[in-house]
Amino acid sequence: MLEDRTIAGASSPTPWPAAYPRGYAVVDVETTGLARDDRIISAAVYRLDARGEVEDHWYTLVNPERDPGPVWIHGLTNELLAGAPLFADVAEEFAARLADRVLVAHNAVFDWQMIAREYARARREAPVRQRLCTIALSKELGLPLPNHKLESLAAHFGVVQRRAHHALDDARVLAEAFRPSLLAAAAGGVRLPLLECRPLTEWSDRPVPRQQSGGYRASSWRPSRKRPACPHPNPGRYEDGKRLKQGMRVAFSGDTSVERELLEDRATEAGLHVATSLSRLTSLLVTNDPDSGTSKAAKARQYGTPVVDEAAFGQLLRDVEPADGD
Repeated sequence: MLEDRTIAGASSPTPWPAAYPRGYAVVDVETTGLARDDRIISAAVYRLDARGEVEDHWYTLVNPERDPGPVWIHGLTNELLAGAPLFADVAEEFAARLADRVLVAHNAVFDWQMIAREYARARREAPVRQRLCTIALSKELGLPLPNHKLESLAAHFGVVQRRAHHALDDARVLAEAFRPSLLAAAAGGVRLPLLECRPLTEWSDRPVPRQQSGGYRASSWRPSRKRPACPHPNPGRYEDGKRLKQGMRVAFSGDTSVERELLEDRATEAGLHVATSLSRLTSLLVTNDPDSGTSKAAKARQYGTPVVDEAAFGQLLRDVEPADGD
């Protein structure tokens, strides 16, 4: 069903899809890391109307009550965050910015997970029922991007990044790139890749150690990059439509919107085996460009190894099946 409205900037009047959402909250969060116990340290929201026009924006620092993590990426030190409000102090204002809107983010499953966890810690629920990943939307539109990084999406639409990894500027960049994407989707009759968000209702934090000497450094994400051997046996290949299972061997190839080492850390923490090469024993290859000429992608095609993109992998990590006997 189409409403009797036109798309601004279109060469000829085009009805606007009635099924499209009435408003969007373009979100970016900077965090102490990617694990379930990591925390938000800054957040920004650009509120957009139904056609992607900016209504207002909001930004806040957040005291994570722990080490800030990769300072060399986000630039937020203990000193900068010491006087910032706790998440519980900004939860109401944040919720007001999200309410009755579709959450839009680049690799949205990550931002949504971090937000949902913070609200669960505060014994509240984030008022978000749907999310839209701009990586998934760019694929639906068939945009000729070299990779799925935010900077590539921004460059495609001529949006200038000023402060990469600063939540407010990243949210601005995404908002400016989302509007032409939305207009193109409406003009082409593209169904938006909306996904349901289910807020967490319970939370229990595990103890998180404060920074020790030799902790986070610009040269590495962990004190040592050598990971312990996966304690679970390999259950075999991933099957489409099913859950990942602890012990599965996962390999990564090509550019990702989230830093590769952080993705690998998330996989390890979920009980998966991160493989540095691809063999017949590999359970899954994660790549945003399965048709690339990389050796891993070529071997995946040769061996028939299942392949998923980064966004899908992020969703699968939400619910990893325990290993047999656990």
